Amino acid sequence: MNDESPHNPQNARHRHDRHNRPDRADRPERQDRQHPDEPTPQRDGEKPIERTEGRMPNKDITPVLRGWDYEPGTINVRKVSGLDGMPKLQMRLDLGLLQMEMIGRPDGLRPHGCESLLDYFEGLLSEHKRRNGTDLGFQLTSSQCQSLREEAVMYYNRYLSLFVLEEFPGVVRDTARNLRVLDLCGKFAADEQDRLVLEQYRPYITMMNARANASIQFKDSQYKAALATVERGLADIKDFFVRFGQEEAYGQSNEVRVLKRFAREIRAKLPVSPAVRLQRKLERAVKQEDYEEAARLRDKLNALQRVNPDASAPEAKRDPNVF
Repeated sequence: MNDESPHNPQNARHRHDRHNRPDRADRPERQDRQHPDEPTPQRDGEKPIERTEGRMPNKDITPVLRGWDYEPGTINVRKVSGLDGMPKLQMRLDLGLLQMEMIGRPDGLRPHGCESLLDYFEGLLSEHKRRNGTDLGFQLTSSQCQSLREEAVMYYNRYLSLFVLEEFPGVVRDTARNLRVLDLCGKFAADEQDRLVLEQYRPYITMMNARANASIQFKDSQYKAALATVERGLADIKDFFVRFGQEEAYGQSNEVRVLKRFAREIRAKLPVSPAVRLQRKLERAVKQEDYEEAARLRDKLNALQRVNPDASAPEAKRDPNVF
């Protein structure tokens, strides 16, 4: 933007002021002018006024960044104590940093007195349904959807930072919250583009939500629950691709690969039953074309299952499209 343009109305005003103000000879002389080195006189009881001409308040953030170098390709975050005594998140950027509140809206604002714009619009939707008995007729304009998308980016930066710090409950909270944004815009945006533009991020947000949830359970040694959480995440991602007619994309999805890898880590912590051990040996024998050994192992597995019908191997029941 060129502020010096002659067509800039502000500059035009300055030119007008310059041409119309009185010449120096027409101005009244100030009778109280001080010598430039003399202190400004004070009223009784006042402290001397410090001269600040030519100086600006020092707001340089270099001291804050000193010793905390930007590392390309790395999500570099830290937790600090704010001037209000509350913890803050900081994310290092190439030209500075982002600072975020740990709870509430990351920038600390409360739009329309609500925690976030999402909460505000969800409140409007609830009020619409209360008055009309239905959500029919409720719509979000393109401008409102754009504001929701911009707000969602703040929460994205925060849950990414919290994930790096392994503060998983906050990640679960913020990813679930951003999924609500997708649901709200997907159903109530007046413009089709606004209904669809965020859907491309659903697999990623779903994956991060599942990883964070399962990580909490994993830390608590709740391995079966963690595995079930990952399975639900994978199922949700598969439903997404099916809904958009892209079933083949499921197997190529990076989000799916991440969750499958985590599932293998979780399984390694699960106790291995005799049936599972035999099943794995059987699969290995078949792969090596050792059919005599495979037949022997199959007989042992069948005998075990006759004695204990509940001893069937979980691997044999797995959905091949999930893991």
